[in-house]
Amino acid sequence: MRFYEYEAKALFQKHGLPLGQSKLIDNSSGAPNQARAAFKSLDCGPVVLKSQVLSGGRMKAGAVQFADTADEAGEAAKAILPIEVNGQKCRSILVEEKTPIEQEYFVAITWDGRAKRPVCVFSDMGGIDIEEVAEKNPEHVSKTHFSSILPLTPRIAKEAVGATGVSGSDLNKLAPIVFKLMQIFLKYDLTLAEINPLAKLKDGRFLVLDGHIDMEAEARGNHKALLDELGIGDEETRQGRPPTEFELAGARVNAADHRGVAGNVVEFDGNLGLVIGAGGGSLTLFDAIRDHGGEPANYCEIGGNPSMSKAKELTKLILSKPGVEKIAVMMNVVSNTRVDIVARGVIKGCLEAGKDPAETIAIFRIPGAWEEEGFKILEKYGVDYCDRTVSMYDAAGRAVAKMQS
Repeated sequence: MRFYEYEAKALFQKHGLPLGQSKLIDNSSGAPNQARAAFKSLDCGPVVLKSQVLSGGRMKAGAVQFADTADEAGEAAKAILPIEVNGQKCRSILVEEKTPIEQEYFVAITWDGRAKRPVCVFSDMGGIDIEEVAEKNPEHVSKTHFSSILPLTPRIAKEAVGATGVSGSDLNKLAPIVFKLMQIFLKYDLTLAEINPLAKLKDGRFLVLDGHIDMEAEARGNHKALLDELGIGDEETRQGRPPTEFELAGARVNAADHRGVAGNVVEFDGNLGLVIGAGGGSLTLFDAIRDHGGEPANYCEIGGNPSMSKAKELTKLILSKPGVEKIAVMMNVVSNTRVDIVARGVIKGCLEAGKDPAETIAIFRIPGAWEEEGFKILEKYGVDYCDRTVSMYDAAGRAVAKMQS
């Protein structure tokens, strides 16, 4: 789940990272007046106004503007409000002091899947895409891995900064900031903690000018106090954009019953609804559908022995989505999910949605506990199913073929 810039900065401030003065204003029709008041309240001279969206590309879209007076701040806010950035509307506007910059740096902490360790990426060429810097000026980018188990020491941060040639006073000022970002990454189970740019001002100070935070979705429960403090509601999925109503409804289905999982519902534009599970298997199944030429209407995960009611409500939700013609119910071999309960749930969901299960369920592939009982239920309603002798990939192909026939 992704944080807005103002939320990321609130987290940074909580841990003592250096930030400039700022005021947050809402996206109402009164935003221009709020911007004028914010300019006067900050009393810092020129300001920058930044639209708060869960996407990059704000500058190119015109959603970042500068103002030298209170009236200019009002006009800038008025101009920013209607701008959509990659399809996302402005949630609020951050009014922040404009600072005289001498040099910009980049620092990001993320997870290296190949090394199976966190990695700190640092560059003394911030403010632009790090991919571009790595391609054209690789000597200006360092990658420093560190342990998520062993104690973290400031020396690792100093090595990351020093590897790009930064030395002296700048090294001594930058390293503590990088070290603190590493600590934040580990403390809150983040998948990304990024500052770009991290600016050196003409007076020698360093300030965080922009920040990005992504948290592991499964860690939300562990950090509920922080999310409550930041005003992030339980219903906000934050997957790189605000949640759709369909996704919010999926979250409500999952939260309504503690038994099992029917979560991580993500909306797509296709016509084949998916009730899929088995951890990484759900990603495999989603990709298999697309590889066969299918068009998924959604992504979701079901498992952990969900109740019949939970499977039913998820099915009804997916079938209620405009454009959905059929659903595919697929999982890997499971031991903790009863096949018969899921079968009852999806069939009842079809019936309550006014659909014929035989015509609506393109394929049912859930081999595992109580599968013989589950298969008898499917046979009763004429639903096409397959057992573990049919691979997940082939089952996905059968579902897509039904859509194309």
